[in-house]
Amino acid sequence: MSAPADPATAPVRRDPAPSLLTSLLSDQLDPGYAAAARLPGRRPHERAWTVFGALAVGLLLGVAAVLASAAAPDAEQVRSGLLTDVQDAQRTAEDLVSQRGALTDQADAVRSQALAGDAQGRSALQRLRTLQAAAGATAVTGPGLVVTVTDTSTNSSPSGTPGVQRGTVLDRDLQLVVNDLWASGAEAVAVGGVRLEPTSTIRQAGGAMLVDDQPVPSPFVVQAVGPAGRMQTSFVVSDAYLRLSAVAQVYGIGFTVEAADTLDLPAAVTPVVRLAVPEGPP
Repeated sequence: MSAPADPATAPVRRDPAPSLLTSLLSDQLDPGYAAAARLPGRRPHERAWTVFGALAVGLLLGVAAVLASAAAPDAEQVRSGLLTDVQDAQRTAEDLVSQRGALTDQADAVRSQALAGDAQGRSALQRLRTLQAAAGATAVTGPGLVVTVTDTSTNSSPSGTPGVQRGTVLDRDLQLVVNDLWASGAEAVAVGGVRLEPTSTIRQAGGAMLVDDQPVPSPFVVQAVGPAGRMQTSFVVSDAYLRLSAVAQVYGIGFTVEAADTLDLPAAVTPVVRLAVPEGPP
C-alpha cells in the first residue's frame, strides 16, 4: 500500500465557479454575437438594396404625411357641413312645432265655438278641458318651484370654448326629482322647457340628456307649477333632495331649489291617439 499523500504537498483542486464569474465580467459580448461580428462585410449590391429600402420607407412615410395634411381641411369642411345641417334641421323642427301650436289653437277655438251653443256641448267641452289639463295639453301659468341641477364639466379649452360635460348627473337623478315634485303637489312639470305629459320619458343617450327625445343641455332646470310653500316643505325632505345634496358635496355638481311667484309652462306635445274605445253607449 502506498503512503497517503501529504496534505501540504497535494495539489489544490480549483473551483470552476470563480473562473465563470470572471468570464462573465470580462467578456460582455456573447460568443454568437462575436462570431457574427467577425463575418466579412456585406457586398456592395447588398448595401445598395439596404439604402434603397430605407429610402422607399422614408418616401412612403412622407407621402402618407402629405396626404393626411391634405385630407385634414376636407374633414373639417365635412364636419362643418354636418353641423350646419343639424342646426338647419333643429330650426326646421322648431318652426314645425310653432306651426303645430298655432294650428292647435285655431282648432281649439273652432271646437269651443261649435260646442258652446248648447248645454250638452258645454258639458262635453268642460270635460275635454279637464282631460287636456291632466294630459298636459294646455299651457299653465302660476306659482311654483324651480329645481336647477348643473353638471360638472372639464376645463375650457385654450380657444375659449366651454368644457365637455362629464355626465355626473344621470337620467335617474332627474327622474327622481320629477317624481318627488309630483308627490309634493306639483300640478304641471317641465324639464329644460319641455313640458311633461303622462307618457313622457327622461333618458340618457351617450352623453346627451333626452326629454321626450329632445336634447336638453346642462344646467337642467326643472319647473313645477303648484303651491310653492307646501311643495318646498315636502321636497326638501324627499329622497331626491337628499340624493342630489350628497352628489353635490361629493362630485361638485350644482343643485339649487327656489320658489317662484310665476312660472309659464308650455303645452306638451301629446302623442297621436291611434286607438280609442268608448266608455259606454253614446
